Amino acid sequence: MAHFPEKTDHPAWRATVLTLFPEMFPGPLGLSLSGQALEAGLWSLNTVFIREFGLGRHRAVDDSPAGGGAGMVMRADVLAAAIDHARTTEPDTPLIYMSPRGEPLSQALAAELAAGPGVMLLAGRFEGVDERVIAGRQMREVSIGDYVLSGGELAAMVLMDACVRLLPGVMGTSASLSEESFENGLLEYPQYTKPREWEGRAIPDILLSGDHAKVAKWRREQAERITAERRPDLIGGKG
Repeated sequence: MAHFPEKTDHPAWRATVLTLFPEMFPGPLGLSLSGQALEAGLWSLNTVFIREFGLGRHRAVDDSPAGGGAGMVMRADVLAAAIDHARTTEPDTPLIYMSPRGEPLSQALAAELAAGPGVMLLAGRFEGVDERVIAGRQMREVSIGDYVLSGGELAAMVLMDACVRLLPGVMGTSASLSEESFENGLLEYPQYTKPREWEGRAIPDILLSGDHAKVAKWRREQAERITAERRPDLIGGKG
């Protein structure tokens, strides 16, 4: 079970989300272990309301795409103003745009980000954001999968959850983390618990044998089998 120290004024890891819907946060991140860690001060979460940097009477944040086409595009000047404001207090955290065309979010990337000072995440909306602000503010684009969401907020939550659970003190033992899917380039082996038999399906005898070496060998074999069947692209690669 995770042990949470008393709340501190200087969290080890900081997350800032630039969004049109700050009320969506912390959402599920405020529950369970991530929520307990947030309350304990093991990490912090801040939102920047992009609409506050909008233009004109209606605080416009978007406009029609250059060259024509459907939908609207978030303006570079508005986003740059929001980013520059956030940078006044978070000058060193990596700036990431949650985008379906970005590099895939992997366990390795989550570990890389969790080892740093935190993340600053841009949650886009509409048809996307002006390409110039991506280049002008040197954003790293990250995707959580080959599909399109209504906005980047849910993707930002996924990335933060993947990172927060890796922070020291959040998940409990390091052994449980090292045996998860992708940590060793393999998917996780099958897990079982009581009752010993359920609907005619029994726990494999080897797991009840007490022979730790044989259990470890069986788990490795099962992980290799499942990975070969479901994610052959991971064989010989990185998780």
